[in-house]
Amino acid sequence: MNTLNKASRLLLIILSISCFNCKNDTNKKPTEKSSPTVTKTTNHELLVEKPENINTPEGMVWVEGKTFTQGAKPSDQFAMMREKPAHQVKVDGFFIDVTEVTNKEFKAFVDATDYVTVAERPINWEEMKKELPEGTPKPHDSIMQPGSLIFNKDVNAVANMDNYSQWWTWKIGANWKQPEGPNSSIEGQDNFPVVHIALEDAKAYCKWANRRLPTEAEWESAAQGTATDNIFTWGNDPEILIDKANTWQGTFPVKNESVDGFELIAPVKSYEPNSIGIYDMMGNVWELTSDLFNVNYYKDIDSSETLINPQGAKTAYSPSNPYQAERVIKGGSFLCHASYCASFRISARMGMSPDSGSDHTGFRTVATIEMLQD
Repeated sequence: MNTLNKASRLLLIILSISCFNCKNDTNKKPTEKSSPTVTKTTNHELLVEKPENINTPEGMVWVEGKTFTQGAKPSDQFAMMREKPAHQVKVDGFFIDVTEVTNKEFKAFVDATDYVTVAERPINWEEMKKELPEGTPKPHDSIMQPGSLIFNKDVNAVANMDNYSQWWTWKIGANWKQPEGPNSSIEGQDNFPVVHIALEDAKAYCKWANRRLPTEAEWESAAQGTATDNIFTWGNDPEILIDKANTWQGTFPVKNESVDGFELIAPVKSYEPNSIGIYDMMGNVWELTSDLFNVNYYKDIDSSETLINPQGAKTAYSPSNPYQAERVIKGGSFLCHASYCASFRISARMGMSPDSGSDHTGFRTVATIEMLQD
């Protein structure tokens, strides 16, 4: 293998592999504690109904405040250790986008602000290597170019399912405007979720729109809709997954039978909404939250008490990516399949590096009463 190929492989690993590891980590026993940031109180007055003097922002829906079960449900056969134990939480009411932020919406933000996303900026090796193991060699300059991760649709066979680089490609020139790299575009895709978005990009959009990213607990509250302990946004029946969410059908990652009509990403609102009118919280694209990802978070909290508006862990910890403070992503994507990822469940949680994006990760925003009153 020549130097360029080694560098290319290294850069792919640096930017992605730890971020998109869907494998079950039940055998790993990390030692880092999560230092939860939660409020435990019995006298919290839960905000349930939307105040009459507050109008619902366009494109959003009110999520009633409620007490529900966060984390793995007892009958969930796909639940991972990082989703356990389940615990009761109270989350105040809030507004959330009915869809993931679309290309059209993100373009309006870029046009108004001239914002340049992380995937479009030159790569700063001096900054990058601060979050890598000491001594990591610098990839070749020809590889250190602006770009992002795309799914390799040309995989014909997989020798080892632990080798994620077989189906991920670092694509120079890939970004939200060119989701598959140079010569691709989002023309005619206004109503597709915007992708190749890093945490900084999502936060910038939120600031412009007077919104913020949801906490993991808020995201789960919205996904539950009128329910309190569902496995999926539609209930507990896995047999209707194909009808309810954009996920992988066939043999991952070599054959997608596209039974649902979509080989990869789908336009928003292609599937039925949940019980309160929110679309695509399962499948299609992973969604960023504000919580730090710590595999021990649920284990370290006191699950005997009801948590009030939890904000997640104070410290991030992922044994597969210990050098970066990952954020929790939720909902799975069009690449999720029961044989490998199975993250099309409300409790499913994974970590994503703050400086990385891909063609299967996007976001949606929330607004609180306090934000709208400012």
